[in-house]
Amino acid sequence: MTRIAANLQAVRQRIAAAEHAFSRAPGSVRLLAVSKTWPAECVREALDAGQLAFGESYVQESLAKIASPLLETPALAPIEWHFIGPLQSNKTRQVSEHFAWAHSVDRLKIAERLSAQRPAVLPPLSVCLQVNVSGEASKSGVAPAEVRDLARRLADLPRLHLRGLMAIPAPSDEFAAQRAPFAQVRELYEQLRDDGLALDTLSMGMSYDIEAAIAEGATLVRVGSAIFGARPVSG
Repeated sequence: MTRIAANLQAVRQRIAAAEHAFSRAPGSVRLLAVSKTWPAECVREALDAGQLAFGESYVQESLAKIASPLLETPALAPIEWHFIGPLQSNKTRQVSEHFAWAHSVDRLKIAERLSAQRPAVLPPLSVCLQVNVSGEASKSGVAPAEVRDLARRLADLPRLHLRGLMAIPAPSDEFAAQRAPFAQVRELYEQLRDDGLALDTLSMGMSYDIEAAIAEGATLVRVGSAIFGARPVSG
């Protein structure tokens, strides 16, 4: 077993243990392997260990991986590429054409561009509305008070499928402090569902806080370093 395969197994065990500990249904939490900055060879190792969903943040880097012959898969088991980085207007076409998901939508203009540029031959692009739940100036995301209005607008766009909310709270070492912002995002999610939006995804939780996220209802956790290791440093 390779190092990445062993790490994947350990992360899956953490997810299963958290599902059990917090009375979540077995298998109710999906794992997104965050492969940004890692080469196609590492993605291939994860693929060979059964992982099919991968998260990328840098458009040019990810397009090279998506096109890599090393990552060819059978048509019945294609890689599901998720864009999780900040979305800029000049990158929306590439994201809309090459990804299955975009987790970081936080402006109507960006959503409208993704919708207009999504090829008709592809299914609607699955999107999550990113919430800046901690109010950090350095973080992307819409303010919690603006979520309901923007979510309604996104739900009306024709080539998008609004799936739910995404958040990256400020890090904390305290379990209760980790849970609090996730609980706030879950409450927003439940409000949107009560409003009649057919949402099914809470994208929250990373390597250091997946247990807290699962405790508060995460349906998808984004894990990078616990699978691939510390991020490579260039230079």
